[in-house]
Amino acid sequence: MRLTSIAAILIVLAMPLPAAVPAHPREVRQTASPSVPKTGVRAELLHDLDDLQKKIVSLALAMPADRYSWRPVRGVRSVSEVYMHIAGGNYTLVSFVGDKPMLDTRSFERVTEKPHVVEELRRSFDFLRNAIVNTSDADLDKPIRMFGNDSTERAAFMMALSHLHEHLGQSVAYARMNGVVPPWSTE
Repeated sequence: MRLTSIAAILIVLAMPLPAAVPAHPREVRQTASPSVPKTGVRAELLHDLDDLQKKIVSLALAMPADRYSWRPVRGVRSVSEVYMHIAGGNYTLVSFVGDKPMLDTRSFERVTEKPHVVEELRRSFDFLRNAIVNTSDADLDKPIRMFGNDSTERAAFMMALSHLHEHLGQSVAYARMNGVVPPWSTE
């Protein structure tokens, strides 16, 4: 991921948002869902998302609760902050698609207790998955403005997945530095 993309994500995550944003984003998407696609771009996005969710959530569960405040050096995100940053990114990047509200995720990285972190991770993955399922194939080509640039809804989903891959790598490194073996690597 380019440095400018990372900086843009951080800027958006720090922006103030409207007070009318729902407290639980998963409730925003409680509409009748179309069937999950079996082929095509959305099916491929969902396949990648399923793999990322399995790995990130299993790693979050494998990490001991007392290590959630650990950080490799001062000034970088702790374990819990990385996971909450992942959740915030899932919500934020989807906000560029359709007419979804931008959620206020500024307080996310203050959530540090393992059960709350894991639950928010799961909610954010549900939110992202529902957005992909509820976007039509035709809408993937729909033009959007994202971080001040012309883009497409497809690109917003691809950026969300890229963001997840980046922080999965970071989380694996954090886990290994704490003696935790990624669960999928022992299967």
